[in-house]
Amino acid sequence: MDLSLPTHRTAVVTGAGSPRGLGRAIARRYAREGWAVVVADLDTSAADSTAALIAEESEALVLAHQVDVTSVDSVEALRTAVVASELPPVGAVATVAGIADPTPFLEVTPELWERVFAVNSTGTFLTVRAFVPDMIEHGYGRVVTMSSVSAQQGGGVFSKTPYSAAKAAVLGFTRSIARELAPHGITCNAVSPGAADTDIRAGATDAEREAALSASIPLGRQATPEDIAALFVFLSSEDAAYITGTTQNINGGSYIA
Repeated sequence: MDLSLPTHRTAVVTGAGSPRGLGRAIARRYAREGWAVVVADLDTSAADSTAALIAEESEALVLAHQVDVTSVDSVEALRTAVVASELPPVGAVATVAGIADPTPFLEVTPELWERVFAVNSTGTFLTVRAFVPDMIEHGYGRVVTMSSVSAQQGGGVFSKTPYSAAKAAVLGFTRSIARELAPHGITCNAVSPGAADTDIRAGATDAEREAALSASIPLGRQATPEDIAALFVFLSSEDAAYITGTTQNINGGSYIA
């Protein structure tokens, strides 16, 4: 089998259903670059919609599948469906599924804490664990996880402590697996966006606040989903073969480390 990139590799993208979400933009960018794409989302209809859009605008092979990234059985069912499909071997996993939460610390319940960690942190772990053996078997692997500037600066954009802590866990996880998986030729990197023009804050903000947020960024605007998507796909490419264990800041200069 010809396993040259990107035409004969598959990218698995979780959280790819939301119409104005980062996951959909990332899945579409993989497809435009010639990857086959697995569109995975908790919302079945949203996943189907993204897959239909990809099929309309490119010739990429695409599979939509429902997944609850907090469930071992659901993530394993996703992997089983991908392996049983006619898609090429998985070459990249983009763990985009996540939830935000602006609840002040003293109002955070244990249930809320666990839910935010389950989706953002445990979901990342379960998804990566499911697909890494296949990448090892086929000799190529790129893991790209979604963190946040909130993990680096302790909130300050929208979400507060549970989200910041969960996304910080993603950073530690990514660095650790980068060490463990490097002997297999698999790279692992985290993307840490600042404010992005998506629906993640829908219903919890207004135009005035959004304008003030944009004005506070040195580049004068929020990231577009396409900005983030380009970075994910680059980190999955052969050109990024010597980049691993990093946190890729993409925040318009709002956080400079």
